[in-house]
Parts: sequence; structure tokens; C-alpha cells
Amino acid sequence: MADHSPTGPVELGAKMDYAEHDRTYAGFLALAKYGSLFCGALLLAMAFGFFAGGFFSALILFFLIMAAGAFILR
Repeated sequence: MADHSPTGPVELGAKMDYAEHDRTYAGFLALAKYGSLFCGALLLAMAFGFFAGGFFSALILFFLIMAAGAFILR
């Protein structure tokens, strides 16, 4: 059988693809930012639609919050 034990120190490990790590982390941060924006905008628009306006006014408010938030977060 082949010997698959590491030949170097364990703490060094394998070569890492740091560019891929950076792209993955940037994607995660974008998903977290815009996902939080979406949830907050939806919550505010639903509350506005329930207490103050109707469906269409809440929908307009939702799109306004999303546009303003996307402008601020970029």
C-alpha cells in the first residue's frame, strides 16, 4: 500500500488558494449585506403596508428602500 502520511510539518499544511478564499469571503459579505438589506426593507414595507398604507404603497416603499440601501452599501 502507498504511504499517504505528510512529509512536512503539519502546521504548514497544503498550499492555499488565497485568491479563491478572498473571492468566497467577498461573496459572503455581499450576500450578508444585501440579504440584511432585503430583510429590513421587507419588514419596514410590511409594517408600513399594514399600519399606514396598502399593498402598492408598501411595494413602492420597499423598492425605494432597496434602491437607497443599495446605493449606500456599494
